[in-house]
Amino acid sequence: MSELGKPFRDGEVIVQQGDTGDCMYVVQKGKVEVLTAKGGADLRLAVLGEGDFFGEMALFEREVRSATVRALGDVWVLTLEKKSFLRKVQEDPSLAFRILEKMSHRIRELDIALEEAAARRSAR
Repeated sequence: MSELGKPFRDGEVIVQQGDTGDCMYVVQKGKVEVLTAKGGADLRLAVLGEGDFFGEMALFEREVRSATVRALGDVWVLTLEKKSFLRKVQEDPSLAFRILEKMSHRIRELDIALEEAAARRSAR
């Protein structure tokens, strides 16, 4: 596996909700789960696998992490800081498009979930 990445063991936290971040991550091997804390419990938002990325919002704004990401089994993750990201985008501009495409997809899924939640509330 690439020497640029870092291994994580099952259950190990890679990103903690509420922490400040300055890099994104790419799953090179294995799977991770994306969780958010709600009412004292963890709610699973997604499971990501090889080639998927997370933490990309930290490259665009200096806000706290919106979710916790934890290893599901043994995982190998590449860390990509803003400077490296910008260099890679210069080398391959389609990388920026792919990330924007994924972010757009996530926003669309969030919109659908919000509409469904609003519909359930109004049905009560």
